[in-house]
Amino acid sequence: MRVLIFILGVTICFCSCRSTNLVYISVLKPAPVTIPTYIKNVGVVNRSLVSDANKAVDVVDKVFSMEGVNLDKEGSNATIIGVTDELFKNNRFTNVTAFNSIDLRTTVPGLFSAPLPWETINQICRDNKVDALFVLELFDTDSKVSYAAVPITIKTPLGNIPGIEHHANMLTTVKTGWRIYDPAGKNILDEYSIARDITFSGKGINPVAAAGAILDRKEAVKEVGSKAGKDYALRIIPYWIRVSRDYYVKGTDNFTIAKRKAQTGNWNGAAELWKRETNNTSVKISGRACYNMAIICEINGDLDKAIEWAQKSYENCNNRLALNYIRILKNRKVSDGVLKDQQSE
Repeated sequence: MRVLIFILGVTICFCSCRSTNLVYISVLKPAPVTIPTYIKNVGVVNRSLVSDANKAVDVVDKVFSMEGVNLDKEGSNATIIGVTDELFKNNRFTNVTAFNSIDLRTTVPGLFSAPLPWETINQICRDNKVDALFVLELFDTDSKVSYAAVPITIKTPLGNIPGIEHHANMLTTVKTGWRIYDPAGKNILDEYSIARDITFSGKGINPVAAAGAILDRKEAVKEVGSKAGKDYALRIIPYWIRVSRDYYVKGTDNFTIAKRKAQTGNWNGAAELWKRETNNTSVKISGRACYNMAIICEINGDLDKAIEWAQKSYENCNNRLALNYIRILKNRKVSDGVLKDQQSE
């Protein structure tokens, strides 16, 4: 009990002695993939199905991994539908078309094939009047099954008797892989893979019955494939994240009052008090105030001014927290430059 009281006392003391609080702000990040502005019409092609020359190897793999008939085919088709629908919804492109009649095949089941020749890409784009191709290069399901014998009690007219129930668990990994081909620039704009796991369970009076209870999983695989396609389409869209920043709440009475203003959302009122302290004769207090001014400038979206204040805090007052903050702000400026390019279409 004494130890517990001591720990609580130290914790309360530590919390009360903290010189900073956290503020959370939303930051718009550029999309992981930048699509050139001249790309307006795109096609979506399925290349994940196995070529005839490699089907024998793939069939053996499916047998040993308990894959269902046409599982990969139907799953990959669901992925194509998912990415096509999502690309069409985000209004980035004028037209999005899935070319189901184009027969492209992979030569390496379960892995990325070598990129398609540019002659092939140019021909498809020219014939179908599109500016770029989203190609599903990989769709593969791999399953692992484990068995367990579980003791149970079986009720009979003659009373309860001990028995064994067989449980089967299957972990199915659905792997998808994409490339985006830009024929005008002869660039592969993105190469990216996604893997998702699904777990199935079944039970029966023997291992065969238990396994049979988990074989009907096609709809689940199709659902995961569709979700993977939609998620991939989001790689071309900027996204919001929530980040945290430290700001100083102790130093003078103005910091104490500004803390209360900030807690009520009156950041401009807090900034007025912080700005008064930027000329404080104490280097420590001045450095904290300059740092807080950088924070309010970032909150208001003025990154250049935020960098200026953070530099004053570090260069003139040796505020160590400001040095790392300068790096964060400069990285944000670079990201915002990319974001501006992505939104300039």
